[in-house]
Amino acid sequence: MNEITIVLAASGALLLGAMSPGPSFVLVAQTSLGASRREGVATAVGVGAGGLAFAVLALCGLIATLMAVEPLFVAAKILGAAYLLWTAVKIWRGARIPLPQVPAGTRRQVGGHRLHRAFLRGFAVQLSNPKTAIVYASVFASLLPAEPTLGLAVALICGVLVVETGWYSAVAAGLSIAVFRRVYERTKAGVDRAAAVLLGALGVKLLLSAWERPA
Repeated sequence: MNEITIVLAASGALLLGAMSPGPSFVLVAQTSLGASRREGVATAVGVGAGGLAFAVLALCGLIATLMAVEPLFVAAKILGAAYLLWTAVKIWRGARIPLPQVPAGTRRQVGGHRLHRAFLRGFAVQLSNPKTAIVYASVFASLLPAEPTLGLAVALICGVLVVETGWYSAVAAGLSIAVFRRVYERTKAGVDRAAAVLLGALGVKLLLSAWERPA
């Protein structure tokens, strides 16, 4: 299998994984609906940066090392579950807070600190899910040669960034259009609570799986 085929196959597999709804999808969707398109895209870029970190760790063999040391792997799952549960509680508590009203014909200004915070939330939620790390390690282990070239490693890292950031940015852009935002304004409490419950359920599932060994 030549290097171009490897990059395309790995990117395709990771795209399918990204399209499967999980914590990152829920967070990007909730941010895009409840905050703004720019914050949703900033969250998506944070998710992409988290995927980039997983890719580098997988290429360096550090994820496989982590999985081989059971106490570290368990600790990573527990910390990830705790972060997802904390995020779920924050979203639930803010469910009743109304959206800020913006006069017709004006654009809501989003400060740099809000974009920075959105980026960090996306990055943290992506890193909070060890299952994503396992997917990266599995895809790379099944497709990469024993000693990948520097060019192949760089191409894979770029592919990961494009796939993760591109997909979640598309989600952010799609859900932040006016019609979806109007529906969200009328149903904010229910949508936010549903997002919180889903994130909480994913956190609990991750916590319960902390002592399971990957196949």
